[in-house]
Amino acid sequence: MNDTIAAIATAQAPSAIGILRLSGPDTCAILDGVFCPKNGKPMSAQDGRNMVYGTLLDSAGRVIDNALCVLFRAPNSYTGEDCAEIHCHGSPIVLNEGLTSLFAKGARQAKGGEFTRRAFLNGRMDLIQAEAVVDLIDAETAEAARNAVGQLSGTLSRTVEEIYEALMAVVSRFYAVVDYPDEDIEDLQRAELLDTLRRSENKLQELLATFSRGKLLKSGVPTVILGKPNAGKSSLLNALLGYERAIVTDVAGTTRDTVEEKVRLDHVLLRLIDTAGIRETADSVEKIGVERSRVAAGKASLALLVLDGSAPLDAEDEAAIAVAEGVANLVVIVNKADLPRRIDVGALADRFDNVISLSAKTGEGITTLTDHITSLYPAGSAAQGELLTNARQAGAVSRAWNAVREARSALRIGMTPDVVLSDVENALSALGELNGKSLREDLVATIFSRFCVGK
Repeated sequence: MNDTIAAIATAQAPSAIGILRLSGPDTCAILDGVFCPKNGKPMSAQDGRNMVYGTLLDSAGRVIDNALCVLFRAPNSYTGEDCAEIHCHGSPIVLNEGLTSLFAKGARQAKGGEFTRRAFLNGRMDLIQAEAVVDLIDAETAEAARNAVGQLSGTLSRTVEEIYEALMAVVSRFYAVVDYPDEDIEDLQRAELLDTLRRSENKLQELLATFSRGKLLKSGVPTVILGKPNAGKSSLLNALLGYERAIVTDVAGTTRDTVEEKVRLDHVLLRLIDTAGIRETADSVEKIGVERSRVAAGKASLALLVLDGSAPLDAEDEAAIAVAEGVANLVVIVNKADLPRRIDVGALADRFDNVISLSAKTGEGITTLTDHITSLYPAGSAAQGELLTNARQAGAVSRAWNAVREARSALRIGMTPDVVLSDVENALSALGELNGKSLREDLVATIFSRFCVGK
């Protein structure tokens, strides 16, 4: 990190404002070469954290744009180094000319995530907070954004740190026992250690339990729309999306492949998958579509089973029901409420917990359906930022939890201190991988590869 990096931090599209970012030891010198403040003082002599009005110059000293510049001096910056932003008009030409000027004065192109990676390596944030930066940028619901900003503020990191420190206290005691094997563990000390391990185990278990909700919060609820051909599945997809995404005709079997879209219902993000109608068919293409419908159902968390309310249940409906019943959450939708009803809704209500009548064609009952879906996935009461949101985090917490359980079991049955110590150190290693205290270069590289350039 001995060089200075630069990048365009805003989207490469015409906009009102565009931002160039700069970080590294030569930040002030480079700014003095490309930015001319109107107050006559070079940027290196300006106070930090103040917007300064001036002109952005190209490599030949010609004015590119009137702009604002702000300097963040180390260590009180995003990266922990001298860092700066130049705010100019959001023309891609202006931004690229400005970036070229920064390169001419000695900066190099920043790699994806390199600003945040420097923040991590300089101790400005841990790996959990670094991942929260990406989650915040990618958030598709307000609740996902709130959880991400909570993680960025350190809510989850503090929880992990508390567990880490408690286990470190256990390690320090056991090292004393291992170093002095002739000393017996006093009953009170053993009881205290067992209690510490129990509390750590419970906290890790509670933390791990947040992953299922955190994953749905971040990625959305995988939702499959099932039913026999021409029941109204594609019409329902279009009604939920609010526009004509799928082709709708009176011809059965129009949908031959899965159609995927996202829709936000209040705090819930659904990953909708419209599927081919479930039925026996000799058509080779439709047969592939039906198989893909079954595969999609196997991966879904929510099934919207669409039944044609203008016709009684038949064998094809029962085939779709059999597939839908394998999904964790099931909502039965009696469609075509705008037509005379021939299906026995009472019998369906006896058979299924969630039955909703609607017309995907007219929109009648759609609000009832969306309200019901959001009730299945309540916002919850977990503190902002306490949800695990990716498999890496959950895997590390799971390994730590299992290691603490093993340590507690070993201590309870009277195993030698070195056995207990080994298990606790395994837990510490997993937690260190979670927050970055145990640095693995390949892991760090993988995490920061998800970032965009400029962040």
